[in-house]
Amino acid sequence: MPNDQQLSQQIENALVARNPRGMAQVQPALAAGYCLRAAHILQNCIKGKPGATVLIGTGFPVVGTFETDGPVGTIALYDSLEHLGAVPVIVCGQPLVGALAGRYRTHEIRVGDHTHVEADTLAALKHFNPQAIVSIERPGQAQDGGYYNMRGESISERTACFDGFMTWADCPTIAVGDGGNEIGMGKIIHVLEKLDIVPAVTSADELIVADVSNWGAYGMIAFLGLWQGQDLLAKIDPLAILQYLSDLGSVDGVTRINQLTEDGLPVSEGQSVIEQLRQITGFSN
Repeated sequence: MPNDQQLSQQIENALVARNPRGMAQVQPALAAGYCLRAAHILQNCIKGKPGATVLIGTGFPVVGTFETDGPVGTIALYDSLEHLGAVPVIVCGQPLVGALAGRYRTHEIRVGDHTHVEADTLAALKHFNPQAIVSIERPGQAQDGGYYNMRGESISERTACFDGFMTWADCPTIAVGDGGNEIGMGKIIHVLEKLDIVPAVTSADELIVADVSNWGAYGMIAFLGLWQGQDLLAKIDPLAILQYLSDLGSVDGVTRINQLTEDGLPVSEGQSVIEQLRQITGFSN
């Protein structure tokens, strides 16, 4: 069987194989093995301190609600980390935080009002004392301090600021993005001019690029399951998660319609990625 570095490169390539938004073109800017390194951060949390807190930021505002990309992967990662003994907390703004609070541990960050960001963020970091922070499809601040969607439209008034959790934390940070305007993309800002996007400048210790950000979470879960000898990916049901989110009012980020899709792609695409990662890690033939 290939070693972990080789497995990571196989996983990384699988995550950008469809390439709808140019992530395969910017992938070479990252040192290969980023899925492996990100998973090691989470593995160290699980092994290093019983009940270690992991903050997971997600939620991209779309037409007054939230999109399906981000929350699906966040819920999958949340469930996996909790199963392995960590204490995940989902950090997001309204309306997503209100939708998820009945089932998951959540922490609300203020939408629109960024005047108290530093004080609020530092207080949350002190309260939770996280051992790692993950951002999955969170809008990242552009050079002008604003937030922009994939169409270049300003969404600053509808966006809660998670960037400070990445920049002010004293623990390792991981980000997942699929277009260039998400938190973490500052790590490869020098190559984002190739994309038709207002790029984000907020960075992270490790960045995972994927065709759909949800799938980047699966890349980390693949390693966590491999190291634990548990087929964690088999426990993920993207369709069930999408149905749960749809009932709460989610929309597809591309079509802006309440439907069971991710970035315009049918759920079968995400299921196919999970099966491919299971094959790579030896849990499926």
